[in-house]
Amino acid sequence: MNDRQMHLGLYAVGTGNHIAGWRHPGASVTSEELHVFKSIAASAERGKLDFIFVGDNLAFLFDGHPGQMLRLEPTTLLSALACVTSKIGLVGTASTTFSEPFNIARQFASLDHLSGGRAGWNVVTTTTNEAAMNFGRKEMVEHEHRYEIATEFVEVVEGLWDSWEDGARVLNKETGQYYDRSKVHVLDHKGKYFTVKGPLNLTRTPQGRPIIVQAGSSPSGQKLAARYAEVVFTVQLDKDEACKFTSGLKKQVAAFGRDPHHCKVMPGLVPIVGRTDGEAKDKLVQLMKYVDPVSAMRTMSLRFGHDMSVYPLDGPVPDLPVSNLAQTYSKVATSKAKRLGYNLRDIYNEIAVARGYLMFCGSAATVVDLMEEWFIDGAADGFNLLPPHFPESLDDFVDLVIPELQRRKLFRKDYIGSTLRDHLGVPIPKNRFAPSVG
Repeated sequence: MNDRQMHLGLYAVGTGNHIAGWRHPGASVTSEELHVFKSIAASAERGKLDFIFVGDNLAFLFDGHPGQMLRLEPTTLLSALACVTSKIGLVGTASTTFSEPFNIARQFASLDHLSGGRAGWNVVTTTTNEAAMNFGRKEMVEHEHRYEIATEFVEVVEGLWDSWEDGARVLNKETGQYYDRSKVHVLDHKGKYFTVKGPLNLTRTPQGRPIIVQAGSSPSGQKLAARYAEVVFTVQLDKDEACKFTSGLKKQVAAFGRDPHHCKVMPGLVPIVGRTDGEAKDKLVQLMKYVDPVSAMRTMSLRFGHDMSVYPLDGPVPDLPVSNLAQTYSKVATSKAKRLGYNLRDIYNEIAVARGYLMFCGSAATVVDLMEEWFIDGAADGFNLLPPHFPESLDDFVDLVIPELQRRKLFRKDYIGSTLRDHLGVPIPKNRFAPSVG
């Protein structure tokens, strides 16, 4: 009997994850107002989801998804949401290419303290030239170089999070001793890309360290994930391919001396749920009517890392050179096209609705059948949900799918702890500076 349970996160985009989901009647139309995210967070916490995830982009992207155009800064938004939630994890994106390790360590340690241990950092290297130009560069740093920088960056951040041992605060009002200096450590990192003295000016956080999330599936991305990540976001469109990816990644995790069970692989999933299969299909048809061709083409070009408008939609999916900007989706989509005989328009149509992510459409039973199959067969440890619009499509999932998952004992009925590590079943990491016991 299988006693594993799924992990479920939620990609929170005020305008919805469908390119034009905001056009749906009653859908929220902005990603700039707190009340929208308070509603999303409340529904997600009602469904006992592991976490909500706030993505980021460091540039305004013309003709793209509205959620990529306008974004609140993630740690600012998540700090506000920490005050109106009590259990759900709070994961935000921050770039290793356009940040400094001390700042990121401090921001996410602050969020972990303020939320009582619910913070997670989604490590990205950033992929758009528009972002590079906002930071004084003409184009994006080369792909492999970005990941080399990111590896040292994360190592420094984790070192700063460890710079205070547990129990370093003494708070002795009689003697006046506020902290034990022997338990506070100077990192004194001197590396190829960063020189950081430390210690962090915050104590060790409730989780020991915030959860590390990683979203790149290229070979370099997988190596970074295997070394550090406790959650891996990925784009997977075929169960067998997903099984190979998950198995291969977990072997890499083990090669780094880590427990593979402590690295959760969570493909993105667009759920379109109805009370019947027919009702769900009607919702999908309606979503297709909202699609803006310019925005859809822009999104497809971002996914492939090339200008896709130069290729005929009714022709084959082109065999493209490796892009310096984005690599994973092109490989996954090309493989799917060859396997199913798709042309470029088929891929375009899927991106128009689901932004290139896996999509399950049907009744709660139909959707759960597919989720269960992926989960039981080892393709995923759970899913990062991308509802097409808010609040209706999230409420459909919480009200229809979650009870069916619970009925099949595939998902929790209530939280068993208060931290994100509790939800994920990932232990507090050992502090590198603490003396070994035993």
